[in-house]
Amino acid sequence: MGSAIIFDIQRFSLHDGPGIRTTVFFKGCPLNCAWCQNPESWSAGPEIAFYNHLCRQCFTCRTVCEDQAIVVKADRRVDYTRCSSCGKCAEACVDNALRVVGHAWTADELIAELLKDSDYFQESGGGVTLSGGEPMVQAGFLESFLPALKRHRVHVNLETCGLFSWRHLENLLPYLDLVYYDLKIMEPEQHSRFTGVGNRPILSNFTRLSKTSAALQARMPVIPDINDGELNIRNTADFLRENRQATIHLLPYHNMGEAKIPRMHTTQKPLNLQSQTAGDLQRVQALFAGHGVEATIYD
Repeated sequence: MGSAIIFDIQRFSLHDGPGIRTTVFFKGCPLNCAWCQNPESWSAGPEIAFYNHLCRQCFTCRTVCEDQAIVVKADRRVDYTRCSSCGKCAEACVDNALRVVGHAWTADELIAELLKDSDYFQESGGGVTLSGGEPMVQAGFLESFLPALKRHRVHVNLETCGLFSWRHLENLLPYLDLVYYDLKIMEPEQHSRFTGVGNRPILSNFTRLSKTSAALQARMPVIPDINDGELNIRNTADFLRENRQATIHLLPYHNMGEAKIPRMHTTQKPLNLQSQTAGDLQRVQALFAGHGVEATIYD
């Protein structure tokens, strides 16, 4: 794959691995988590987002759209069944109400961009984190990108949902210094209900990865009344111990991603849950401790 579709590059990240990091957000994800903070990552290709509050209804976008995909609706502007995401409407929109989410980057372009932060990496012990979406959706690109990036001695962390072809990850392991691996829900039917897919291949990949020399760190996004119950915590802790893992990172749920839902072409619905703080997760942390797993809470 000659290029990757990326929807954001975030600098000075402090929770995506050690040190100061630059996080690259890849488009495309095989899961549709009900609590997803990045609904713009679900589709693997570029797409048009509509910011309704910025639109002055001049409809210049309509005059340049060759797909005839611009609609005059109170809450939306794009007919996604027609839209080819060419971006001409976004270019014509002087108010920035229409924007292209996701742009193609070649490996050379991306490496040059990331190396702008190399001084911060060296001074802080940081590096680059691959996030998303799911970076492994674009594994073909990573197979050429990572060897080239590692020639610059950059620390690389992969954040993954765990749903990928093992063969693809195996090819990348020599170039990964760390893997952050999400374990969301242990019960298969519940996992399918809230993410859209079962968890059998996810758990299988975790087990296989735990048997390699890779530095592996389990994580859990803690969602109130969905995966924070005692049974799920106990089953997760049992699974970790079975795979010789003694720690997990807990990520407090926040609802900021719900503001993105009206902008995107997505089936995601608001959960209408309150955001959590680190203090809200102390009960979950104690449950893990009671089952022999040390849980670290993200601030």
